[in-house]
Amino acid sequence: MAKYVIQGGKRLSGEVKISGAKNAAVGILAASIMTDEDVLIENIPDVWDINVMLDAIQVLGAKVSRIGRNTVKINSKDANVTELSDSKLGKMRATYYFVGALLAKHHKSKVIFPGGCNIGARPINLHLKGFSALGAKAYEKEGYIITEADNLKGANIYLDIVSVGATINIMLAAVLSQGLTIIENAAKEPHVVDIANFLNSMGANIKGAGTDIIKIKGVKKLHGTNYSVIPDQIEAGTYMALATITKGDITIKNIIPKHLESISAKLLDCGNQVIAYDEALRVIGSDDILPTTIKTMPYPGFPTDMQPQFACTLSLAVGKSKIEESIFENRFKYVEEIKKMGAVISIEGSTLIIEGVKHLEGKKIIAPDLRAGAGLVLASLAANGESEIDKIEFVERGYEDFVNKLKELGANIKKVDC
Repeated sequence: MAKYVIQGGKRLSGEVKISGAKNAAVGILAASIMTDEDVLIENIPDVWDINVMLDAIQVLGAKVSRIGRNTVKINSKDANVTELSDSKLGKMRATYYFVGALLAKHHKSKVIFPGGCNIGARPINLHLKGFSALGAKAYEKEGYIITEADNLKGANIYLDIVSVGATINIMLAAVLSQGLTIIENAAKEPHVVDIANFLNSMGANIKGAGTDIIKIKGVKKLHGTNYSVIPDQIEAGTYMALATITKGDITIKNIIPKHLESISAKLLDCGNQVIAYDEALRVIGSDDILPTTIKTMPYPGFPTDMQPQFACTLSLAVGKSKIEESIFENRFKYVEEIKKMGAVISIEGSTLIIEGVKHLEGKKIIAPDLRAGAGLVLASLAANGESEIDKIEFVERGYEDFVNKLKELGANIKKVDC
């Protein structure tokens, strides 16, 4: 076990390079087992979730070769195992992508039910609905997701609600199905597009990724590929919020600015300067953080994964802000922690009412989940005095080299055993 010890109150400045997108990489890694040929994947982040996915791929019988910290080569020619039961795999959400990948390749799968951060209900009924529409038996039993099929055939599938996970999982299963699959009301997030592009680079025929209608014409097999994962939208957004809350000047490099437009818009509302370059953004924080109103929405709306970071930032705004959380109902657990630091925040249903204060004070606090933990790190870096943050394993699931990147921006932070 370890914790962060942070001395806050400094304006942070400099440059930070963003790592590959965790949410894209986990889907791409699952998809890599669908060919018997070599797959080389670059720009994968070196974080806990990714390493668990790589362990799972080896359990399935594939050969995994690490080529440097952020590049991996996978060969699944001898990967004939269709069951994943290690309890460690049940601690993260993305292992359910192996269900779609195994169903596509082997026409059966048995994968331990996924876990992940406890931020609200994330049912898999839409995943099962999609697999069933393709002709599979798909059900939950004794803590597992189980699928089996004689053949998979294309189908028209309408998602009752926009679901990133279901969109990706159905897409994985459909690429090796017979005929045409149409997913309506599909998720449009950048990592959905990246996974579709990866599959297409292996010979899949997917059109419409990034829109609400995705069309997939099944192919008989996939081939090897070399592919580089897109930059992480949420890691980039976190450093953008960091520049705001510390009233600093940070240039965020190795990004796709278009993916960050909803975040940039809110930072402008808060009085910051946001300067866009081809593959970078510079955020110059204002001396006064202006209040704003936010509603989390599926992409291209404001991302739910940035809600805690902005709530912590707006706790220091000059005036009252509101944030409505429309995606997950249990994403406010960090509020009691930042209130210990002096924030004035109340919860009204699915909305946070934030009364800005002049200062936060360093305290001993706990990170309840990944993005909330990142928000509390931001709050601690802006606060007066020393903070200690426990349960940092949540944070390190999604941020590569977090402490060193923050130190390079001038942060006084260290990771210590506890």
